[in-house]
Amino acid sequence: MTLNAQKISCFKAYDIRGRVPEELNADIAYQTGRAFAAELNPKQVVIGYDIRLESPEIAKGLMQGLVDSGVDIIDIGLCGTEEVYFATPFYAADGGIMITASHNPKGYNGMKLVARGSVPISGDSGLREIEQRIIENRFDSVVSEKNKGTVYQKPSKQAYIQHLLTYVDLDQLKPLKLVVNAGNGAAGPTFTELAKELPFQVTTVNHEADGNFPNGVPNPMIIENRIITTETVIQQQADMGIAWDGDFDRCFLFDEKGQFIEGYYLVGLLAETLLASHPGEKIVHDPRLTWNTIEQVSQAGGIPVQSKTGHAFIKERMRKEDAVYGGEMSAHHYFRDFYYCDSGMIPWLLIAELISKTGKTLSELISERAKAYPCSGEINYTVKNSPTILANVRAHFAPENPAIDETDGLSLEFTQWRMNIRSSNTEPLLRLNIESRGDSDLVWQKVKELEAIILA
Repeated sequence: MTLNAQKISCFKAYDIRGRVPEELNADIAYQTGRAFAAELNPKQVVIGYDIRLESPEIAKGLMQGLVDSGVDIIDIGLCGTEEVYFATPFYAADGGIMITASHNPKGYNGMKLVARGSVPISGDSGLREIEQRIIENRFDSVVSEKNKGTVYQKPSKQAYIQHLLTYVDLDQLKPLKLVVNAGNGAAGPTFTELAKELPFQVTTVNHEADGNFPNGVPNPMIIENRIITTETVIQQQADMGIAWDGDFDRCFLFDEKGQFIEGYYLVGLLAETLLASHPGEKIVHDPRLTWNTIEQVSQAGGIPVQSKTGHAFIKERMRKEDAVYGGEMSAHHYFRDFYYCDSGMIPWLLIAELISKTGKTLSELISERAKAYPCSGEINYTVKNSPTILANVRAHFAPENPAIDETDGLSLEFTQWRMNIRSSNTEPLLRLNIESRGDSDLVWQKVKELEAIILA
């Protein structure tokens, strides 16, 4: 099929994502495989897929496109996105593709693409060129039968799991009580294998991988999705709760009281933890909420480095700075030793080790920082005129002469509070974040003030 269009709707800023079959199907997946091969000229590519019902069919089309182009496939089967990130350099492959729509609703699917070394392929680093090849039907010729690629099945997770275990001292781990909520996503099977190597007492919630999403889309950012984890932590008197999104490249933590922990405070805590064994190193963070991270990193002897929001930007900056860790308040955590990629398994392992070593509860590890820099968390507004709203916000606060930063959207910094407001890269949303110096009431006062401008 030739797509006579200027753009293909499923090709986004960072990845490929759309409704199945209208925007993404096996045919488009086949052409994506052909275009990927023509653009990167790989010899070997890693393929993995999540639990969505359409994923095997899309994977089949994608792999056929690559095989017809003479590319060998390492098929690692059902997995999380980070398993493709790990397998690509582990097998010295020339690229990797994960079939997933992460936390999108049922009926969506997509792909995340990386080059050799798990360097992300996004809109400004090859994805647009792949899209253009599909639009123009500009592929290399299908190779002869004898030169077609071969599919190698390598579903074992053992190398990946052994790598995860290198981030903690197993002798330091205590038999903590954990509640884990896979949301019926891909985290369940992987966690089951990992848990065999660990001393924890585990209670599972929505653990079975099921693309029908019987308990709703696996997205802990949805507040009602957190309730069952909170209740189970309290019921089990657990030390910590863990929940993941569908492809588990993000993890969300709950303390021993069942309280959801804002991802912002985990960035500072993980940075401090890693700096203890990597003194003087650089830590990359996003610009949405910053004061706590900057202070915690600086006090731990590290160097905070600000980057534009988004996995491609964070990874690029981490490589440039050779940063040991990067964190976003949206629960993406990136590690130099994990090929500068994000992982939803490494963060909770590090926190479990920290609880074990210090004897402190998770609430004790977090509460002081949360009181010092209370925040709103990210608040989303559906709007149609983002540029006008941003201009109005800037004008409204101009008389107060704030420090202005435009690394990503608009950040305004005042003596006692700061804010960031930015447009979503993928949805018609404005995303607002506000923090203060120790004054929670001020945070919500400013949220109300900003909402009057946004919703005017």
